[in-house]
Amino acid sequence: MATNLPMCVVDYMDTTKSVEEQEIADAIRAVRKRLGNRVLILGHHYQRDGIVEHADYVGDSFMLSRKAADSDATVIVFCGVHFMAESADILTREDQAVLMPTLRAGCSMADMATLAEVERDWPTMLAEGGWKDPATRTDPGAPAEEGAAYLVPVTYMNSSAALKDFVGRHGGVVCTSSNAKGVLEWAFERAGLNGAVLFFPDQHLGRNTGLKLGLEEAVMPVWTPDEGANSSMDEARIVLWHGYCSVHERFTVPQIDAFRERYPTGVVVVHPECPRATVEAADDDGSTEHIKRFIEAQPAGSAIAVGTEINMVARMAKEHPDKHIECLDAEVCPCSTMYMIHPAFLLDVLERLEAGEMPNQVAVPADVQQGALVALERMLSITA
Repeated sequence: MATNLPMCVVDYMDTTKSVEEQEIADAIRAVRKRLGNRVLILGHHYQRDGIVEHADYVGDSFMLSRKAADSDATVIVFCGVHFMAESADILTREDQAVLMPTLRAGCSMADMATLAEVERDWPTMLAEGGWKDPATRTDPGAPAEEGAAYLVPVTYMNSSAALKDFVGRHGGVVCTSSNAKGVLEWAFERAGLNGAVLFFPDQHLGRNTGLKLGLEEAVMPVWTPDEGANSSMDEARIVLWHGYCSVHERFTVPQIDAFRERYPTGVVVVHPECPRATVEAADDDGSTEHIKRFIEAQPAGSAIAVGTEINMVARMAKEHPDKHIECLDAEVCPCSTMYMIHPAFLLDVLERLEAGEMPNQVAVPADVQQGALVALERMLSITA
């Protein structure tokens, strides 16, 4: 079982609950039973065990949103961060409501690209690259005509509904960490041979995906709000917004080297939100679902180092006691915003729901949903 866990989550490996924790868990199960099938509880991979044990489904953000949309439940309790609940609200029916245990659970990466910043910098990017706005076309989502050069916006799922709406209105598309390669290929076809893609908010996922498509880093300048590009836009193919995940940026090549010294036959898998050097030094990289499958595929006795959020790593270690699974960074703590989802908050929402309230509802305005849904549906058409 994992031994390289940070002190702040050492107790995670102990499944024994305190008296208070057990009382909360019992109360959640009781009220959940009374609410019946009208409620669906979704838990992201990065949630603590005290949340996951009550979830009907556990997965990544987009998979959970699809589960919500496919459900007959009229109330979805999304145990994740705010942009995830927004995506679920966009994809679900009008008779379904999406709630969160606490509305304070946001995402620092998503906050690094605001609608105001993107709308302000968009005209400057177009001018500096000599590109056209796909919104000027009759069909913004169609392949580019010969000789045309457009800047096609692509936003990671980890972004606000407002940015997804912007992308939809400007001929762009949403991507996830598992389908970014196919989405970028789609976007390049819409941009034209002399066009480019604006990728936000995570620069690392955009860069790592561009490299896998054979691009050189020189044609992927980084755009920082209030500062502009860090290099010429003349030959740019992907303009990377200066955003990042504070958890995944912590994983480094020296950590991988140290693991390999201790376990020469060990393997390393990381999330593509990690920096380029870390991804290239690892044996594999991919989404949370990909990491889960990678760990499951390793034979008994394997030593595996994982570069992603500690709750998921610790859970994988508990589920696979025949393998040594550890976190690359022994000092990393849980994602601070994911960790805001406490079982006591889940209980509070369920009890208030039973009392006839609709607490902490996430409702994306209809005018924002329109463009966001277009961008999401474009993604679905690519990955179908």
